[in-house]
Amino acid sequence: MLELQHLGKRFGERVALDDVSFRVAPGRLTGFVGGNGAGKTTTMRIVLGVLGADTGTVTLDGHPLGTADRRSFGYMPEERGLYPKMRVLEQTVYLARLHGWSPAAARRNAEELLDRLGLAERHDDPVESLSLGNQQRAQIAAALVHRPEVLVLDEPFSGLDPIAVETVQSVLSDAADSGARVLFSSHQLDIVERICDDLVIIAGGRIRAAGSGDELRAEHGSERWELLTDGDAGWVRELPGIVVTDFDGGWARFEADSDAARRAVLAEALRRGEVAGFTREHTTLAQIFKEVVQ
Repeated sequence: MLELQHLGKRFGERVALDDVSFRVAPGRLTGFVGGNGAGKTTTMRIVLGVLGADTGTVTLDGHPLGTADRRSFGYMPEERGLYPKMRVLEQTVYLARLHGWSPAAARRNAEELLDRLGLAERHDDPVESLSLGNQQRAQIAAALVHRPEVLVLDEPFSGLDPIAVETVQSVLSDAADSGARVLFSSHQLDIVERICDDLVIIAGGRIRAAGSGDELRAEHGSERWELLTDGDAGWVRELPGIVVTDFDGGWARFEADSDAARRAVLAEALRRGEVAGFTREHTTLAQIFKEVVQ
């Protein structure tokens, strides 16, 4: 378990982090989301030892992180961090060698990883000749090539097309399945919601919500329902225990304060005519994000 406990960080008068605490479990993908300046990158740099925290601790399996622990970490910064004139395979092998891999094992692992990431035909190309999306894939390979125990990625899906997103997702999931603790930040809430096991939302340097998707929906999501009828659904607004949030002709989205109130809506709709749809609305991460940061 990678655990952050009560982290605090100031830059002059500006409070960057205020009592930040959360966990990154092995075998699970943890998404770290927040707006620009929320504190994501500062938090990740403290985990990596690039910055020191003013207060709080970061522990791995119960002991404070040290230099030896961080040698087993993998990191991908949001900014381009590779040597632009080195060839893709050469650079990936070089980074694996820096982590102690033998020449043969480093090359074997680098080739396998680059091929999985769709760079099989680009092994001998200089990094600077790659498209932005392929440079992003190469950076992910660089972070993963030594098979890290902890993987920290800053905006790994930036600039990737949907097919590349699925490829990277598969690679990260395999890393998690092998026991790695995987933490990544992203502004793409739909991707985070789709692939992550756990979510952490930060705003203004403070953690606003943390847990699995189901836990966040149970704690912060609204119980919304949608009704579609063949007539005018304006009558839904008159029922006790019901708050209509959207309405258009025979369609209504509403919140019910109890199961009895919800069932009353359906019963009344059936009494009045044909019901084409009556479904529970799935609360999205974007909706939860707006609720907890506002």
